[in-house]
Amino acid sequence: MERVVRISEPDSEVLSRAIAEVSSPPPADGCQRRDKSDLVNQIFVEIVRGRPSPELDTAWDDLLIRADTPNVFMQPRIIRAATPDRQVVTLLAWRQDGRHRQLAGFWAFSIAKPHLSILPVVALCAPAATEHAYLSAPVIDRDWLDATLYAMLEAIAEASDLPRIVALESMSGSGPTYEALLRVLGERGSQSCRLEAKNRPLLVPGDGASDYTGNALSSSSRKKLRQHRRRLREMGRLETVVARSVPDVQRGFEVFLTLEQNGWKGQNGTALLSEPDQANFGRTMITTLAQVDAASIYTLELDGRPISVQVVLRAGHAAYTWKTAYDERLGDYSPGMLLFEDYSKAFLADPNIAFADSCAFDDTGYMAAWKGRKLVIDLWFDTRRDRSTSFTAITGAQKAYLPFREMVKKIYQRLPTLQAARSAAKAASSSPVRNGKQASSKAGQLARAI
Repeated sequence: MERVVRISEPDSEVLSRAIAEVSSPPPADGCQRRDKSDLVNQIFVEIVRGRPSPELDTAWDDLLIRADTPNVFMQPRIIRAATPDRQVVTLLAWRQDGRHRQLAGFWAFSIAKPHLSILPVVALCAPAATEHAYLSAPVIDRDWLDATLYAMLEAIAEASDLPRIVALESMSGSGPTYEALLRVLGERGSQSCRLEAKNRPLLVPGDGASDYTGNALSSSSRKKLRQHRRRLREMGRLETVVARSVPDVQRGFEVFLTLEQNGWKGQNGTALLSEPDQANFGRTMITTLAQVDAASIYTLELDGRPISVQVVLRAGHAAYTWKTAYDERLGDYSPGMLLFEDYSKAFLADPNIAFADSCAFDDTGYMAAWKGRKLVIDLWFDTRRDRSTSFTAITGAQKAYLPFREMVKKIYQRLPTLQAARSAAKAASSSPVRNGKQASSKAGQLARAI
């Protein structure tokens, strides 16, 4: 078994040198193993460059039963479906007990520039497979969290050809895995930087399926949804269909792709079909997950015509509402919210689902009706021990950039409203009216409002 030799930390004092320091080029595909372990002496980490082998699937399925965080986006089947531009590196932590070897941890990364990074820094970024993955937490045996994370960080730090910085987007911001990561970083003297935090809706059964949505929605919202459902039923047969077999899931996913492309995401160029590589990723991922009963499609149909679709992924006892789309011609009847009611009730009635993660950006949308909340954060950390001037400089620049970017984004989003107000003010000031004083006053009010 080959031991990775620790390399000395470069003496970095300026930002340009810091960037070069953490941007090592990726190596050719292959494996590299190392022993861990003054800590437990039973954990060693294997660094796999390239897509993980299908032979790993059985070990991962077994790990999922023991995992603290059943993260579907760390599924090896999903990592293998990664888009061609992704340079994937996977850390496999094995627990060795005599002749018996058991997978204790799985963490996949892509070697890339971190999301929204202001600097040309290359890091180990998670999620790894696609920009359409929404959780970066490693999948680790709940009884071996600290030892496994310690071994993984040591493996990264000692691999001379890997970046030293890890950039996690949508990392679980609470729970045993996150707490263990903070402990291990503290024990090693490794720096970390929390950049952004969001709460997203989480469905946690326990309060009873019968009154969950009733308690979550206001009486006026429930009344409106009953009216929408009744009016749609007046137009035809309204029913929710669940696809679980591989052919049915594939057909349902194509329906989703079409609905999404025909809606506002298609107009904005952000639908999966707008990016052929992403659409192909989605098709491959859905097919491979459906083959192991880890994907399903919920569809609200009106006389057999799909009017709303929800793509659901599964990992162990967790469900993930990955993608949704609806027929925007029927937007006044809230078909997406009606389907949301139906699959929420189905989740609550399923004894095999411990929780459902909305995968939402935050809790401002309709899925806020789910009463639970999951804290997700963007977290960068340095796998080297002790304080690093380079890491301090890079994260400092990133922390300063993010609020500035948010401010510019809000200004940009307001531009159409500002332009409309300016046009109205100009029209009011130049229109021939009987009471010119009144027109001039209105124009002045608009101008001051702008």
